[in-house]
Amino acid sequence: MGQIHSLLDKFGIEEMRRLASQEDKTQRMCVEAAHEVMADEKQAIGIAHAGFAMAALPHKRINESIWRREGGPVQLLVESGLDRENKAIGIPFGAMARLILLYLQTQAVRTRSREVELGASMNAWLKAMGVSVGGKTYIAVKDQANRISRCRLTFTRTNAGAEIITNGAFVRDAIMPLETENGSQLSFWREAVRLDEGFYESLIEHPLPLREIAIRQISNKSKAIDIYIWLAYRLHVINEPLTLSWNALKNQFGPEYKELRYFKKDIISPLKIALSVYPEAKVAVDEKNGVILYPSPPPIPERRIGK
Repeated sequence: MGQIHSLLDKFGIEEMRRLASQEDKTQRMCVEAAHEVMADEKQAIGIAHAGFAMAALPHKRINESIWRREGGPVQLLVESGLDRENKAIGIPFGAMARLILLYLQTQAVRTRSREVELGASMNAWLKAMGVSVGGKTYIAVKDQANRISRCRLTFTRTNAGAEIITNGAFVRDAIMPLETENGSQLSFWREAVRLDEGFYESLIEHPLPLREIAIRQISNKSKAIDIYIWLAYRLHVINEPLTLSWNALKNQFGPEYKELRYFKKDIISPLKIALSVYPEAKVAVDEKNGVILYPSPPPIPERRIGK
């Protein structure tokens, strides 16, 4: 599925655009995303907690106040926070929640500090990811920031028969200032926010480097973001080809699907999009057996990690 990058090298972007115009929307998006990643010279680094590679947030709004996901040795439990009337705020979900969290995690690792600057820095980063904090997106950003500010989370990692449990939250302080009595705000973000100590320490111990340009290209595709993070975590640590069955993939990425055939149909597009922004990835799809992972370089060369 990495053929698109070699074709771009061979034919160039204009010819690939012409060929993609005859294909579906996913193929056209893959061509543009792959081109942007291959042309990127900055190679800026983003950071996610490695635990999110195995267990992630929901993609859509859910009614439940508790979210539980398991992937391999990792379990993620997220509990909704409460508002002033003790009503559940809801679980963070979708691409917007992921982008906000990626910013917080990236800045914390870069500065080696729980204190993360918000305000103009947060807005600039979201803008760089293709998100304008205003207009129609204002309500969505505000809603997800509120959910992130109030929720509680637990990472449980099984290692050598023992369970390592990290309890806490994403942040210790609200990300946004409270509205004034007349409903206005002096600014959208607080000047700074402090990450929860347990989450920060776990993040510093288990950082997963990503390419910011890759996240930008898939910033509105939450499933593609999750698959990209998962591939960045898995591919460079395997020593031989690994086949993951469709059932195993469904358990991690789509346990809400009642039938396997619907999951298989829906997962192919975000998988293609995720691979388009990860040129080094070597992955093949076996229609019958599942997805085959091959040993591949990480998206960020190890010599650059930590810079």
